Amino acid sequence: MAGLLALSAAPQTPPIFQPGAPGAPSRVISADEAYALGRSSFTPDDVAFMQHMIVHHAQAVEMVALLQTRGVHPTVQRLGQRIAQSQEAEMALMREWLIDRGQPVEMPGMGGGHAGMDHSAHAGHAMPPSDTPVMAGMLSPAQMQALAAASGPAFDRLFLEGMIRHHQGALDMVDALMARPDAAEDTMLSDFTTSVVGDQSAEILRMQSLLSDL
Repeated sequence: MAGLLALSAAPQTPPIFQPGAPGAPSRVISADEAYALGRSSFTPDDVAFMQHMIVHHAQAVEMVALLQTRGVHPTVQRLGQRIAQSQEAEMALMREWLIDRGQPVEMPGMGGGHAGMDHSAHAGHAMPPSDTPVMAGMLSPAQMQALAAASGPAFDRLFLEGMIRHHQGALDMVDALMARPDAAEDTMLSDFTTSVVGDQSAEILRMQSLLSDL
């Protein structure tokens, strides 16, 4: 009798309903089916977002690499290391997301080039760095060159100012994706965008506070 009571008291997993087509009834599906549906419900906008965000994150990692040799403020150094670690982990997640769905990792037209520094040349002569970023929300090649040329406290200030703009660019990218129809319905992508908004909003506030103290 006690065994029957224990069984009846065990929590029951609620059923998962998949909405039917217009005029058709919903149906109960398994957890595995729901997971598979979540992985398959992505749009071209979702794919473009992930491809672009990989490039965006790569420039942030490049900025932190400059920080390690040119910055001097220990708190800025520690913050930069945390940013690089989190963004490298997110880049791995985004690449996995694209590969698992049979999508190219690189955004069209990138050709595997660097996300920040501009090494273009014409007829054997170096061209001046462009003032136009690879995409909105990133630093331009000219801004990256100015960052690389700075050192000491001046570098720390440029780094914080640039990374604040960079993080705001990521938030703008999420906002633009969410404005698209049927975007971010994929479970992993939805969780990722929520994480980007939470983490980078908090880091912006932290960097603004550090900047006011320099």
